Amino acid sequence: MEKPESHKGAIFSAVIGEGSYIQFFEDISDKKINVSDIDHPTLAPFCESVESAHSSHGDSKQIAQILGVTAEPIRIDSQCKYAVLARGDASIYLRLPTSKDYVEKIWDHAAGYIIVKEAGGRVTDILGSDLDFSLGRTLSNNKGVVGTNGELHDLVISAVIEVLNSK
Repeated sequence: MEKPESHKGAIFSAVIGEGSYIQFFEDISDKKINVSDIDHPTLAPFCESVESAHSSHGDSKQIAQILGVTAEPIRIDSQCKYAVLARGDASIYLRLPTSKDYVEKIWDHAAGYIIVKEAGGRVTDILGSDLDFSLGRTLSNNKGVVGTNGELHDLVISAVIEVLNSK
């Protein structure tokens, strides 16, 4: 995959059952994208929100330690985290609750969710439950979001639960 720094921007798209694609602004053709095939967490770069108010950086650090991840997290915002995961530049995306009463908004996750899934990844809440987009504007049946390349999902969920249960 070409490095994003060599382009002015890109559009990501997905069609259920047909995969995920990237189209660079200066190129009319689209290219199929896939999540990484990393199967060991020590090799897995992860991404999280820039803002610590959006996701608990302290919890993410503990989860990374449990998994043996040594690389610094990729901190970006908006749906870019899903794009980085879908194109294989990261293998784990964590959006961990910062308060008990915060509920994720569907517009922060719906498009990225399908792009990652169609690229071969997996996206659930912090307990491993599917995200429920059927309840209006919020993901009120879910808490937090965990996205992975699929290979690492169960390991990551186990580490998330271990850290959150230790509080």
